[in-house]
Amino acid sequence: MNFDLIKQTAERYEKDMTAFLRELIAIPSESAEEEGVAKRILAEMEKLGFDECFLDPMGNVHGVMGKGDRLIAFDGHIDTVGLGERSNWRFDPYKGYENETEIGGRGSSDQTGGVVAAVYGAKIMKELDLIPEGCRVLVTGTVQEEDCDGLCWQYIHNEMGITPAFVVITEPTDRGIYRGHRGRMEIRVEVKGVSCHGSAPERGDNAIYKMAEIVLDVKELNDRLHVDPFLGKGTVTVTEQFYNSPSRCAVADFAAISLDRRLTDGETWESALEEVRSLPSVKKYGAEVSMYRYERPSWTGLVYPTECYFPTWVIPEDHPACRALVAAHQGMYGAPRVDKWTFSTNGVSIMGRYGIPCIGFGPGAEAQAHAPNEITWKADLVRCAAVYAAVPGCYAETI
Repeated sequence: MNFDLIKQTAERYEKDMTAFLRELIAIPSESAEEEGVAKRILAEMEKLGFDECFLDPMGNVHGVMGKGDRLIAFDGHIDTVGLGERSNWRFDPYKGYENETEIGGRGSSDQTGGVVAAVYGAKIMKELDLIPEGCRVLVTGTVQEEDCDGLCWQYIHNEMGITPAFVVITEPTDRGIYRGHRGRMEIRVEVKGVSCHGSAPERGDNAIYKMAEIVLDVKELNDRLHVDPFLGKGTVTVTEQFYNSPSRCAVADFAAISLDRRLTDGETWESALEEVRSLPSVKKYGAEVSMYRYERPSWTGLVYPTECYFPTWVIPEDHPACRALVAAHQGMYGAPRVDKWTFSTNGVSIMGRYGIPCIGFGPGAEAQAHAPNEITWKADLVRCAAVYAAVPGCYAETI
């Protein structure tokens, strides 16, 4: 494999990738509102000569290069989170900016840049005849990841029957190669009280006071959760709170909270729910503990319900997919750092639910995700496109 030629070709496409990314940033694409950016990616795939490209009924973008039974996929989600507090942005998050080394804008690191690099990586594979015989390459631009990570691949795997040999997740990896991350789940805790006039609170049973005790017990639970040597510690934190009261002059008769529970290796959704149900205050007040469900329509109107459980996954460092990515990086940029994500990705379904191996490498930095003044780096786009282009050939040599 001519690694120098691959690297030079990727460098030649830096301006094209930069222009494409800036166009995508300029199209607002929060979860379930990705239509504009999906159609723009489809148009780029058509322009670059993908052998096949289409939108599926959920609204995910698919681009295929090559022919054969063995499928290697590169996945990137095309939705973004919102802007948050607008005054925290030093520049327009959709207009963005670029200088000699950086590109700014919402989604630049998380994770439109990964989709751009994958699209051009596949273009380079075709241009340099790098796809091994009997192999196809699939690039997916997937929807609703920020809302419900992995839902897109539940649809792709279950309804379309797509099962790759492995998937490269193009989320930002700070120039490292990532082989796993913690899972997560979304938990709701509800407690009831009895309302009364606020002038005589002793006549009622204040649900907010009950929930205050539960919140303190949740905080204590976080301190004693399991620690995995590689993936790190499981965590739980309160993310939302709700209440009901007849008026501001009445005792609250209902309170609820949402919990973000990060699951490290060895933890399950059943064990996580039981931990919360076993908290002293939860038992004391008979609070109800449940898992959320996701039923929001995609931008096409398709509803694909699922429970809000996103499994943990990790693959061995000597797995062929990991070795292939390491070899591709080694051939052009030297030995990479092999690590893990802090956040979760579509791998929660791809490998967590279905056992399809995943490996991570993408432009940008984790710390930029969901942050104001989000940026990515032009050199990362080039590096990732080059490495992606070499992966199928390197993989063929490892199996």
